[in-house]
Amino acid sequence: MGGLQEQNELVLFSLFKEGKQAAFDEIFNRYWEKLYEYAFHRTQSKDAAFEIVQDIFTSLWTRKETVELQKSLSGYLFAAVRFQIIHHIKSSKLAEHYLKDYLRHCAQADNSNEESVLVQDLQQALGRAIAELPARCQEVARLSLTENRSVEQIAAHMHVSPRTVENQLALARRHLRLSLGDFLLLCLLFKCSA
Repeated sequence: MGGLQEQNELVLFSLFKEGKQAAFDEIFNRYWEKLYEYAFHRTQSKDAAFEIVQDIFTSLWTRKETVELQKSLSGYLFAAVRFQIIHHIKSSKLAEHYLKDYLRHCAQADNSNEESVLVQDLQQALGRAIAELPARCQEVARLSLTENRSVEQIAAHMHVSPRTVENQLALARRHLRLSLGDFLLLCLLFKCSA
């Protein structure tokens, strides 16, 4: 039976590579939910899982002429999701780590003029980026970043579940990563030169 499934995948993939929209739709319908569940189980974030799986299918469609299968379509898709999960975890933890570390460092340091300007710019950019978030997400981001509270502490303070806080933090992190990308790079460079 596994051979028949594999053969069906290869026929479907062959049609997809020819640019057949119906073949892509079938691949999407067949695998989207399984890939989403797999990504959600590992990231524990609905937003991150959704984004990862959507990115996989977008990439699959745009690279349809060049994508080659080693074994099976399902194997390729799950490997792609695993890679994106690893990338997501590394980038979100690294960005959050440097931002928190830098803000903590800035609050404690006796800064020179240049460092003071950078700190003020970062604080203003952070304030603007947080202000762009929905109200609940703003509060979660402020409590996490400026007061360094844990998920459990934020949940208790806001009278919501820890899961709600995690979801709001995931949304805030993604927004701050996009909004503060240049500042995070500066923080990393500053930290390395200090």
